[in-house]
Amino acid sequence: MSPPRTLSPAATATPVRVIITGEYPPQPGGVSAYTRRVAEGLAAAGEQVHVLAPACGGPSTGDGVATVHRLPGTFGAHALQAMAQVLEALPERRRILVQWVPHAFGWRAMNLPLCAWLATRPEPLDVMFHEVAYPWRPSAKALVLASAHRVMAGLISLGADRAYTSTPAWEPLLRRVGLRGELQWLPVPSNLPERADPEAVARVRCRLSSGDVTRFVGHFGTHGEPIAPLVAHALPAVLRARGDAAALLVGRGSQACRDRLAAAHPALATRLAATGELTDEEAAAHLAACDVLVQPYPDGATTRRGSLMAGLALGRAIVTNDGPLTEPFWRGSAAVALARDPGAIAAIAAELLGDASRSSALGSHGAALYRERFALGRTIAALHATWATAPTPLSARGGSLA
Repeated sequence: MSPPRTLSPAATATPVRVIITGEYPPQPGGVSAYTRRVAEGLAAAGEQVHVLAPACGGPSTGDGVATVHRLPGTFGAHALQAMAQVLEALPERRRILVQWVPHAFGWRAMNLPLCAWLATRPEPLDVMFHEVAYPWRPSAKALVLASAHRVMAGLISLGADRAYTSTPAWEPLLRRVGLRGELQWLPVPSNLPERADPEAVARVRCRLSSGDVTRFVGHFGTHGEPIAPLVAHALPAVLRARGDAAALLVGRGSQACRDRLAAAHPALATRLAATGELTDEEAAAHLAACDVLVQPYPDGATTRRGSLMAGLALGRAIVTNDGPLTEPFWRGSAAVALARDPGAIAAIAAELLGDASRSSALGSHGAALYRERFALGRTIAALHATWATAPTPLSARGGSLA
């Protein structure tokens, strides 16, 4: 990690945070929602926040949280020129914060010019690595993509003053591509409200209840590959084991996922429900209405999963799975129930649906862990602390990539 940079410090000026992201509301996506929450938190901490994001079909947020600059194209030459103009018009006490996901910046997920541009900007550069690189796979296309992502991560690491990661599992890879200095673990907080309206929760449960159905198992996410097949394995098994339970799929893509499940398991169709895309408040109410959440991931439970954090923050009992990216602390935390595979997830979820005291205790432990380690305030405190670092002029760095 290079020494901190600045143009000319002005300690008394309002700090200006420029967030560069591949998506921002009203664009959908986990990084979009995360970036919006970070922008809100930094603004509340006294920073002036500007967001540089691609153009989209809808309007910018326009709610005073941040000044949103919509860029032309997909982070090509015209966008770089526009970003430079925005930066140079801002006060000198400014920092760049990049929400890094390699496939979010166009150029078929291989935007090397953007990385080189970021590495040579004079502003202090902070990078949040949500993801780093495509895995090595035995195909020409995969090899090209994996190689390009590693070069991109190396370039942006070379220019970074501070680097953050959503999971420590990325650190070995970032070290191999050239990151030097400290890498701070910054778990992703929930993208939903951390409390749900009790009346809204009661309405959801009343609407879902019918006949003998009094218990509810849910899943929150975008219901796409590669998670949807895991959910499709687990949820029907839970319903077959518990005749008093219904399943609720929450989030974008949930209706199509529910329809596929109903077609594959017609006997369970009346106990399968979906919400479609909701507002954040509505999503929180639907999750809070569930007694147990089933949250499987192909790489295991990890602190980079906002959908996992949403259930934790709301105090829901969560059944998820261990995997190659699962941080060790999960295994002894008593905050989630960890299983090996979708079959074991289903068995544990069915047991929890029949044991209200156990599921309540699991949810309480999860909520306590969330408040202690993952809440948004911890993210904002870490990012806002960068202004306390004494800056070093660019000239003192001994040159750049220009």
